[in-house]
Amino acid sequence: MIGQVANRYAEAIFELAEEENKTTEIFSELEQIAKTISENANLYDALRSPFVSRDDKKSIVDKVFYDGFSSYTKNLIKVLIDNGRTTEFASIVDSFKNMLNDKEKVAEGVVITAIPLSKEKISELEIKISARYNRSVKLVNKIDESILGGVLVRIGNEEIDGTIKARLDGLKEQLSQVIS
Repeated sequence: MIGQVANRYAEAIFELAEEENKTTEIFSELEQIAKTISENANLYDALRSPFVSRDDKKSIVDKVFYDGFSSYTKNLIKVLIDNGRTTEFASIVDSFKNMLNDKEKVAEGVVITAIPLSKEKISELEIKISARYNRSVKLVNKIDESILGGVLVRIGNEEIDGTIKARLDGLKEQLSQVIS
């Protein structure tokens, strides 16, 4: 869950990015920075360590993210360092992503199946579900053999359950009511 602190930072950088018409570019940079930090344990630890000075942390940011990153993203990290909020970075990226998706009318979701779906099947589902939500839908396929077959789609707090397991559970419930 994204907290209020992360939302405030995300809103601030999102507004700046919108003013410059660079929301997509800034999001791409934020994702790349988050990925670099999460994949590099030493960098992750250094940015969060109370034993590394703020100036040293900023120097690390300048050295690691010297090329290909806007001043917006580098300055965001430096502000987080100054305010002792580097632990909020991943949540800020998530919040920024949610704002960008809202702006671009995109909904992200998960389609859960017993076996992997082809890209074509995922695209078909995205098109059908996009019509229902009146926005573009991006789905990621997750595998869960316990559903036996069919599909379970989760977008936000909504579920579309077309799984064999759900049908069997419903049948079981009906039978137990008849037998009782």
